[in-house]
Amino acid sequence: MPIYEYKCDKCGHQLETIQKFSDPPLQECPACGERTLTKLISASAFQLKGTGWYVTDFRDNNKKKDTPKADDKTKTEKSPTTAGSDNKPTDKKAS
Repeated sequence: MPIYEYKCDKCGHQLETIQKFSDPPLQECPACGERTLTKLISASAFQLKGTGWYVTDFRDNNKKKDTPKADDKTKTEKSPTTAGSDNKPTDKKAS
Protein backbone atom coordinates (compact mmCIF):
# COMPACT_ATOMS: atom_id res chain seq x y z
CA MET A 1 0.00 0.00 0.00
CA PRO A 2 1.31 3.46 -0.81
CA ILE A 3 2.12 6.17 1.69
CA TYR A 4 0.34 9.49 1.11
CA GLU A 5 1.27 12.89 2.51
CA TYR A 6 -1.31 15.46 3.58
CA LYS A 7 -1.09 19.06 4.74
CA CYS A 8 -3.69 21.12 6.57
CA ASP A 9 -4.35 24.42 4.81
CA LYS A 10 -5.47 26.06 8.07
CA CYS A 11 -2.88 25.06 10.69
CA GLY A 12 -0.05 23.77 8.45
CA HIS A 13 0.09 20.34 10.11
CA GLN A 14 1.64 17.66 7.85
CA LEU A 15 1.09 13.93 8.14
CA GLU A 16 1.78 10.70 6.31
CA THR A 17 -0.65 7.81 6.13
CA ILE A 18 -0.78 4.40 4.49
CA GLN A 19 -3.88 4.01 2.34
CA LYS A 20 -5.18 1.73 -0.36
CA PHE A 21 -5.59 3.14 -3.86
CA SER A 22 -9.34 2.72 -3.51
CA ASP A 23 -9.57 4.62 -0.17
CA PRO A 24 -11.04 8.14 -0.35
CA PRO A 25 -8.59 10.97 0.49
CA LEU A 26 -8.51 12.20 4.08
CA GLN A 27 -10.22 15.53 4.74
CA GLU A 28 -10.17 16.12 8.51
CA CYS A 29 -6.97 17.39 10.14
CA PRO A 30 -6.07 15.40 13.29
CA ALA A 31 -4.40 18.48 14.84
CA CYS A 32 -7.09 21.16 14.50
CA GLY A 33 -10.16 19.11 13.48
CA GLU A 34 -10.94 21.22 10.39
CA ARG A 35 -11.77 19.64 7.02
CA THR A 36 -8.94 21.41 5.16
CA LEU A 37 -6.49 18.58 4.40
CA THR A 38 -5.02 18.48 0.90
CA LYS A 39 -3.03 15.63 -0.57
CA LEU A 40 0.56 16.54 -1.40
CA ILE A 41 2.48 15.34 -4.43
CA SER A 42 5.74 13.77 -3.32
CA ALA A 43 8.52 11.67 -4.74
CA SER A 44 7.62 8.02 -4.72
CA ALA A 45 9.96 5.48 -3.21
CA PHE A 46 10.40 1.86 -4.17
CA GLN A 47 12.30 -1.03 -2.72
CA LEU A 48 13.96 -3.89 -4.57
CA LYS A 49 13.77 -7.19 -2.74
CA GLY A 50 15.54 -10.46 -3.35
CA THR A 51 18.92 -10.96 -4.94
CA GLY A 52 18.22 -8.14 -7.36
CA TRP A 53 19.83 -7.22 -10.63
CA TYR A 54 23.11 -5.43 -10.87
CA VAL A 55 24.85 -3.78 -13.79
CA THR A 56 27.80 -6.12 -13.34
CA ASP A 57 25.63 -9.24 -13.68
CA PHE A 58 25.68 -9.18 -17.47
CA ARG A 59 28.64 -6.94 -18.23
CA ASP A 60 31.34 -9.59 -17.70
CA ASN A 61 29.58 -12.52 -19.40
CA ASN A 62 30.41 -11.31 -22.92
CA LYS A 63 34.07 -10.75 -22.04
CA LYS A 64 34.46 -14.30 -20.77
CA LYS A 65 33.08 -15.78 -23.97
CA ASP A 66 34.87 -13.52 -26.47
CA THR A 67 38.35 -13.01 -25.07
CA PRO A 68 40.63 -15.75 -23.70
CA LYS A 69 42.09 -15.29 -20.24
CA ALA A 70 45.72 -14.35 -19.70
CA ASP A 71 46.49 -17.93 -18.60
CA ASP A 72 45.07 -19.31 -21.86
CA LYS A 73 47.29 -17.00 -23.93
CA THR A 74 50.47 -18.22 -22.26
CA LYS A 75 49.55 -21.83 -22.90
CA THR A 76 48.74 -21.38 -26.60
CA GLU A 77 51.36 -18.82 -27.65
CA LYS A 78 55.02 -19.72 -27.82
CA SER A 79 57.47 -17.21 -26.46
CA PRO A 80 60.41 -16.17 -28.69
CA THR A 81 62.98 -17.86 -26.42
CA THR A 82 61.24 -21.24 -26.46
CA ALA A 83 60.19 -21.25 -30.11
CA GLY A 84 63.33 -23.19 -31.09
CA SER A 85 65.50 -20.19 -31.90
CA ASP A 86 69.21 -20.28 -31.25
CA ASN A 87 69.08 -17.04 -29.29
CA LYS A 88 70.46 -17.63 -25.83
CA PRO A 89 69.86 -15.19 -23.03
CA THR A 90 72.91 -13.06 -22.39
CA ASP A 91 74.18 -12.39 -18.95
CA LYS A 92 75.44 -8.83 -18.73
CA LYS A 93 77.21 -9.42 -15.41
CA ALA A 94 79.39 -12.19 -16.84
CA SER A 95 80.82 -9.96 -19.62
